[in-house]
Amino acid sequence: MGKLMQTYLHNTEATEQFGAQLFKTQISKGVIFLHGDLGAGKTTLVRGFLRAAGFTGVVKSPTYTLVEEYQIGDWKVFHFDLYRVVDPEELEWIGIRDYFDQEAICFIEWPEKGQGFLPEPDKVISLEVSGDGRLASI
Repeated sequence: MGKLMQTYLHNTEATEQFGAQLFKTQISKGVIFLHGDLGAGKTTLVRGFLRAAGFTGVVKSPTYTLVEEYQIGDWKVFHFDLYRVVDPEELEWIGIRDYFDQEAICFIEWPEKGQGFLPEPDKVISLEVSGDGRLASI
């Protein structure tokens, strides 16, 4: 993997802007791991990415649904939240490998809970609370 880049995100808007910048650098397919505690801004980052891609609907955390799917023109984005996964084998039951075989961007929150069933990431982003904002590391 490449070198570590860090940036300070002062507020929610800055976190969304960070997601928008990520969209501008992303190719049409990839796996992005998102690390961070509850409330660190992982879904906010994905919302910024989706807004930059042209999505105007509601972006919600897939904590209970496990995955949210977004189709924006030719772009397909899958947003996974593995927080509630107890056994990584659960991912096999939902056919998770099928998602990675598609021409899509896959954001995965709590990827450590899917160890052994997830491909290697193209990017790893960590968000941590720092003062009133967040420290983002890629």
